[in-house]
Amino acid sequence: MPDMWSDLLTCFDLRLRPTTPSAQDGGRPEPPPARRSTLTVFEAPCQQIEHHRLFGGQLLGQFVRAATRACPSKVVKSLHVLFANEGKSDSPVYYIVQRQQEGRTYASLTITARQKRDVIATAMVSMHVGEEGREHQTVDGIPALPGPEHRRDIALMPWETRATSDLDSTEVGPPDYELWMRTPGVEDDLNPAILAYATDLGPIGTALRPLDGIGQTGTGTDFTSATITHSVWFHREVRVDDWLLLRHHSPLVAHGRCFGRGDILTEDGILVASFAQEGLLRFRPS
Repeated sequence: MPDMWSDLLTCFDLRLRPTTPSAQDGGRPEPPPARRSTLTVFEAPCQQIEHHRLFGGQLLGQFVRAATRACPSKVVKSLHVLFANEGKSDSPVYYIVQRQQEGRTYASLTITARQKRDVIATAMVSMHVGEEGREHQTVDGIPALPGPEHRRDIALMPWETRATSDLDSTEVGPPDYELWMRTPGVEDDLNPAILAYATDLGPIGTALRPLDGIGQTGTGTDFTSATITHSVWFHREVRVDDWLLLRHHSPLVAHGRCFGRGDILTEDGILVASFAQEGLLRFRPS
């Protein structure tokens, strides 16, 4: 297996592609003539991970990269993704970006992620140019950064993470989870994509905490799970190579689904982003 950090950075290196279909590119549909000038298509490689199923965080990060590449004068303000079909890591993903509106301050895009002949996810993206103005935030105080003895080895997070609780535990706990993270140094334009990627790793595990005898390592045996929809709001500029706190809360598990939300804060308590997720969560019979 390749080095996971280098492999992840490679995934965020999108290639601009022509908007006409070709057999070797998976048969992408040709855009309608009336909208041809508004379409941009990017090709992205996939993470090389053991279970060969695309991780939703990869798609979230690549949606952010596609939006910023297509509309470089603005930054992503919010991202809202619907996961339609399971993707595989053995072929690239094509991101078809359509500009719905672009003005001096705001822009809106729709992005379709296709793999071979399937639509695997769609996104609505709102973009913005930063503005000066009054500021106010209301968040609970954050704890001190846990010491090195609380380091966690989290699959699909190839960087330093710390937490005082463990989503792999099968003991009952509150539906809350606080995870600290800090990546190696990255280029400025990669920060939002990596942050979006990281928000997909904790919501379902957090929803499982109140359930006795169930931890997130039970996926595939005790339960089946997958992300259905996921949203990220970027409030302020962020650096992922500084310590960040991902604060998760899950208020609901019901009808074969779970719901979670969270905030992302800097070490000094500045709210930089928020996220929410609906997940599929089906339990196996006892």
